[in-house]
Amino acid sequence: MPVSQKIEEILNYIQMCSPGQEEFYQATHEVLQSLIPLLEQDNRYLEHNILESIVVPERSIIFRVNWVDDTGKRLTNVGYRVQFSSAIGPYKGGLRFHPNVNLGIIKFLGFEQIFKNALTGLQIGGAKGGSNFDPKGKSDNEIMRFCQAFMSELYKHIGNQRDVPAGDIGVGAREIGYLFGQYKKLTGEFQGILTGKGLNWGGSRLRKEATGYGSVYFAENFLKVYEKDLKDKRCTVSGSGNVAIYTIEKLYDVGATPVSCSDSRGTIYHEKGIDLASLKAVKEIHQKSLEEYAILHPDAIYTGTAYYPENGHAVWHIPCDVAFPSATQNELTLVDAQKLVENGCILVNEGANMPTTPEAIEYLRLRGVLFAPGKAANSGGVATSQLEMSQNASMSNWSSEEVDIKLRTIMQTVFKTAYDTSVEFGFEGDLVKGANIAGFRKVADSMIDQGSV
Repeated sequence: MPVSQKIEEILNYIQMCSPGQEEFYQATHEVLQSLIPLLEQDNRYLEHNILESIVVPERSIIFRVNWVDDTGKRLTNVGYRVQFSSAIGPYKGGLRFHPNVNLGIIKFLGFEQIFKNALTGLQIGGAKGGSNFDPKGKSDNEIMRFCQAFMSELYKHIGNQRDVPAGDIGVGAREIGYLFGQYKKLTGEFQGILTGKGLNWGGSRLRKEATGYGSVYFAENFLKVYEKDLKDKRCTVSGSGNVAIYTIEKLYDVGATPVSCSDSRGTIYHEKGIDLASLKAVKEIHQKSLEEYAILHPDAIYTGTAYYPENGHAVWHIPCDVAFPSATQNELTLVDAQKLVENGCILVNEGANMPTTPEAIEYLRLRGVLFAPGKAANSGGVATSQLEMSQNASMSNWSSEEVDIKLRTIMQTVFKTAYDTSVEFGFEGDLVKGANIAGFRKVADSMIDQGSV
């Protein structure tokens, strides 16, 4: 049977047994289609039915989370943990608290995490979890009670050699603290079963900054191959969470000018450059809308979502040299890609998970725009999580400089692995194929070595 036909069979099977999971379909379609050159060269993966196995999680856990709000009312949310692959190490992947969380989104994120983690060169498997709980508008006590209720079920399924969750959208230092405290109370053990912990109790320096910093390091490595760099480049960044804020911070460090950020309500365009101190105050301290940033800086332009271009996002219609989509999935559409090309963008570097639609990726590829997929470009966060695990295991505490050196080295390794694989298969610079093939090959070879388990 031709490889392409086999892949279509598997994709049809996924849709049949996992109805309504569009993001998961999108992720599996991209990965499996990009593997065709490898599968045609090496038939071991088809002989061992690795494709059929790798698209099914080893374990999907769905649980009820009952918690009590400040009025004494009992509320219910749904919790998830999808443990996708442990072929190369314990499960590793974040927890996301957001009202749009569902099983399909968690499966897409967990599937991507398999290959992202493999690319780092570190011994960590792929997983993801979370809940449809919305932290926005909740008091600290409500968030604490929800986290305690969530961990009261999750703790049965995690461990420092089994599954080590981290934070993600809606799960920051506060939430990790409450989750860890409840785990410790339930088990009576002080273990490194979460990453993103506070520095006083086992956390790693630069963990909050790592995904953003790593994204910029990846872009530097990519541009260097084509004898370019980020110095004096105008950069657009979406989002205003940790990834976006610390992408902006590192862009300033390397001599670039980040001119945008966004949130769920709108986009800021600040032509002279985003004021980092103001952005941190608005988002990290006061947790307000970016409309507050526009009040602080009258020379900045604020565009509410009601005024976004049809089927597009205002941030990608700002002229730039390099774009850093760093918010959420499918935020950069074909309409946006057409505008980026028109404005002369040379690189789209994904800081979020799958933020660019398939149509947009193909349009950028055909027009020669460099494209860095999230599973490679945003792997700095999970890499530093593993560094935190290493510090916990050895009871060490590394300096910011030590962690940064390791992060730079890991991002260089991730880029080189993806780029060299693209060259190996005759698609030089196509890092979608390069990253997917390299990550898959490492995990699939391990699955073959370990037998049918």
